[in-house]
Amino acid sequence: MEQQILGLEDIHGSLLALDHVQGVFNEEMVSIQLKDGAERLGRVIQIEGEKAIIQVFEGTDGISRENIRTRLLGHPMELGLTKEMLGRTFNGIGEPIDGLGAIYPEKSADVNGRPLNPVSRVYPRNYIETGISAIDGLNTLIRGQKLPIFSGSGLPHDQLAMQIVRQAKLSGPDAGSFCIVFGAMGVKNDVADMFRRSFEETGVMQKVVMFVNLSDDPIIERMMTPRCALTAAEYLAYDCGMNVLVILTDMTSYCEAVREFSSSKGEIPSRKGYPGYLYSDLASLYERAGIIKGGSGSVTQIPILTMPNDDITHPVPDLTGYITEGQIVLDRDLFLNGINPPVGVLASLSRLMKDGIGEGYTRADHQDVANQLFASYARVQDARSLASVIGEDELSDLDKQYMAFGRTFEQVFIGQGFTTSRSIQETLNLGWALLSTLPQSALDRLDPELIRKNYDPEHAAHTIELARGGH
Repeated sequence: MEQQILGLEDIHGSLLALDHVQGVFNEEMVSIQLKDGAERLGRVIQIEGEKAIIQVFEGTDGISRENIRTRLLGHPMELGLTKEMLGRTFNGIGEPIDGLGAIYPEKSADVNGRPLNPVSRVYPRNYIETGISAIDGLNTLIRGQKLPIFSGSGLPHDQLAMQIVRQAKLSGPDAGSFCIVFGAMGVKNDVADMFRRSFEETGVMQKVVMFVNLSDDPIIERMMTPRCALTAAEYLAYDCGMNVLVILTDMTSYCEAVREFSSSKGEIPSRKGYPGYLYSDLASLYERAGIIKGGSGSVTQIPILTMPNDDITHPVPDLTGYITEGQIVLDRDLFLNGINPPVGVLASLSRLMKDGIGEGYTRADHQDVANQLFASYARVQDARSLASVIGEDELSDLDKQYMAFGRTFEQVFIGQGFTTSRSIQETLNLGWALLSTLPQSALDRLDPELIRKNYDPEHAAHTIELARGGH
């Protein structure tokens, strides 16, 4: 029920305190009317008896304790939803910022979402093709999965995100039902413009919904950005029957906003100053991915986060790893050697990969090729460790072959560049070409029949050179 209250009890930072309030509930939206008639939005974040604490989205500058009217709106934050959101850009709380006017929603939904009944979930199957060999071939993204990208300061995760948006697609009869929801949190103006311009220039903007929270925007808006993005994704997936890929960057900025918000409320901090409920807070976002029984749509998530000091044990990547189904890790050494995108394949993992590849999905030999590439690249690391001690000239002939394989694998298979898109067939054919540079006796993860059909040292060099010239 809507209530109106005159005056305030107290102002502290971006928080307001109202006293003698009855019937208020947590997360309730608030409209604050200033003396000059201007309105600001807020949200109830804490209730103590008859006292309500309100977080103001636009901050409390210019607000005084007298001559102010506060309306409790009687509902949580809601987002207006329509399929016309595709091709549009919104701020962190769902207001259009692209100059194309307001949208006319078909319905509104609580941005906090509704929990998915585990019984109604369908196990993720089938894959999403990103056009990136290190992901499609070795850490395949499965429809309905949540697969984060772990990056570090200065690594090109923004370029990787743009490449995925430009190239990602579905195969088969669902190809036309694919769209992307892109949520950016705490980004600079030039980065936001780079994303928008890239999507427009490559012609993919019409299948993208963008939610952009800038670095100088309020932290409360930053905390709403992924919730608005996921609410839009759920509408497009479950109401419109689309297969939606949600890319959220940077989740570390979101977590820092949660930490600052928790500190302003005076809560007792936990590890590295983050609140003790950070795990459940992140889970409330990540678990909004999935496929519902009887529905034709799906929500797949790629959250991107930067690890402070490249520390994978930092609370944000640590907790994210517990909740999600694997991770794509960007490697600083590869980046410094000019390998882009610098995906560290041995540190990366897609736990659902085995269930969405193979015959009927990608190709019958996909899992076998991936296993052998992993095993061979792991041998490369052993050979490099030995070479660092005794020198490469002292290595055995087989180890020298592994060293050559490793250089080519990194430069051609992983380092395809940010503008090259490879089909899953091209990726697997390139994998066979690389394996054909090794002796057959080294391919101990492959069935002899597969080797007989696909092992071809004569044409391997030509395939590798074609792939090298592709970027």
